Amino acid sequence: MRLRSALSTLVLTAGVLIAPGFGVLATATDAFAATKISHATATSMFRASGITWSSSGGCSDRNRPTCTSFDQLNMATAQGAQTLKSASGCALNITGGTETGHASGTYSHWNGYKLDFGKNTCVTSYVKNTFTYIGPRGDGAPQYKSGSGNIYADEGNHWDVLYYNCGGC
Repeated sequence: MRLRSALSTLVLTAGVLIAPGFGVLATATDAFAATKISHATATSMFRASGITWSSSGGCSDRNRPTCTSFDQLNMATAQGAQTLKSASGCALNITGGTETGHASGTYSHWNGYKLDFGKNTCVTSYVKNTFTYIGPRGDGAPQYKSGSGNIYADEGNHWDVLYYNCGGC
């Protein structure tokens, strides 16, 4: 009986270590099933943290590129914005969410992993002085990596932020 218990424990432990998204084999770039939230939930979270948002079209329709939508945003992405706000103490204005019109890919705006933040001196100083410069992205945008593995790309007039996780929430 003792051998059976030991084997069961070993099998369960191995399953946890090898299962996608768990244990030592997972990395910051592994794709995980993410908890999706609605536009209303995201705006409530942002409002509670003092984060603002804007759109050139003054709308939130996910299917219009001039809108700023948070429909289907990952919960961890919204929490990552809240973490940035509380850690930096900077004013944050989101200018891009899950709406169409951004680059495609697994870790894209559309799939809920990215937000765009309007640039200001406080945010730029915080990112450059707190995170590690990791070189230019394929399009030349300078990139900085947070301690939790999230990537901040300076796209000139805004920060394009890829949230793999909530950044220590």
